[in-house]
Amino acid sequence: MATGNRMLGSARGLRTITEQGDARWAAITALIQEWAPDALVIGVPRHPDGAPHEMTARALKFAGQLRGRYRLPVVEVDERYTSVEAQSQGARDLDAASAALILEQFFREHP
Repeated sequence: MATGNRMLGSARGLRTITEQGDARWAAITALIQEWAPDALVIGVPRHPDGAPHEMTARALKFAGQLRGRYRLPVVEVDERYTSVEAQSQGARDLDAASAALILEQFFREHP
């Protein structure tokens, strides 16, 4: 999870949600209540050539679940290479840092 400011075009990682099942949804709900976002941005993984794979379908299903549960706009962003970039920057929490990069990419693509 990450949070950011569209006007500044910057984001910061919050944390990786490791909870499972209902506990995962409770953690997401708590963060949404705390940060009150205008929209949710999710990364959609793909093969380097852009072709979808199993995780692509899972991410798109998750996007649909977010839309249904929170009634917020959900924007899907190509997340290819964000983990590699986060790792090269020395991220301690790779998933949270990747989420921040995905959010910053969204800000660049939707000024």
